[in-house]
Amino acid sequence: NDADAALQLIQEFDPREDPAVAIIKHANPCGVASGESLNDAYHKAFACDPNSAFGGIIAVNKKLDAETAKSITKIFTEVIIAPDVTDDAKSIIALKKNLRLLVCKNMFKQNDESNFKSIQGGILYQSNDNHQINKSDLKIVTEIKPNDQQIDDMLFAFKVCKHVKSNAIVYVKNKKTIGIGAGQMSRVDSAKIASQKNSEMESSDENSLKDSVVASDAFFPFADGLLVTISSGATAVIQ
Repeated sequence: NDADAALQLIQEFDPREDPAVAIIKHANPCGVASGESLNDAYHKAFACDPNSAFGGIIAVNKKLDAETAKSITKIFTEVIIAPDVTDDAKSIIALKKNLRLLVCKNMFKQNDESNFKSIQGGILYQSNDNHQINKSDLKIVTEIKPNDQQIDDMLFAFKVCKHVKSNAIVYVKNKKTIGIGAGQMSRVDSAKIASQKNSEMESSDENSLKDSVVASDAFFPFADGLLVTISSGATAVIQ
C-alpha cells in the first residue's frame, strides 16, 4: 500500500524534467523535492522530515545511480522504486538484505484504468484522478499577483498535496517540501502541524517558511487556517 502511494506520487513528476524524489511513510509523503541531480533531490526530500523517513518508501523519477543509492542506504529503508537502475547502484542495494528494489519500466505510462477499494460488504469502483494542474488552469483572485517562481512552487506543492491525506497542507520553497500537515480533522490543525514539522528541520534560509508557498487540498472555509500559514511566513497559496 505504501509502495503504491509512492508510485502514484512520483508519477506526477515528468522524467523529462528535473530529477525528483518522494519519501513515503504510512501512505503519506514526508518529503518530496526536485534537484539538480537525483542525489541532490534525495537530500532535499530527506531534510523535510528525517525522523519520519526512517523505514520509509522512496520513489525516484530517474535512473537510480550509485551515488543516490549510497545516500539512501545510510538509513533503514523498506523499498526503493525507480524506472531503471545502474549495475553499481544495484550492487549497493543488494548489500541490504531487508531492502526491496522495484524497477518499474513503464512507471510513467498513463494509467487510465479504474481502481477498486474494498469496503464493508462491497467494493468502491471509481476512475483514477490523472488530471494535472497547469498554469492555464489557475485563477488568481488577489490584487497581488504571484511571480513565476511562486507559481512554479505552488504547482509543485499542489502535486504533492494531491497525495497527502486530507485535511492536507503543504509548504514548499524552491521545489522542495519544507512542511507537511496530513490527515487532521481540522484544516487549521494541519496548517499548525505543517508549521511545527518545519521547526524540526535544520535551520537555514533555504528551509525557512519565510517567503514560502502553501498548498491546501481544499478551500479554506474560514480565515483561521489561512492566517496560520500567513503567520508562518507563506506569501502565496493555492487551494
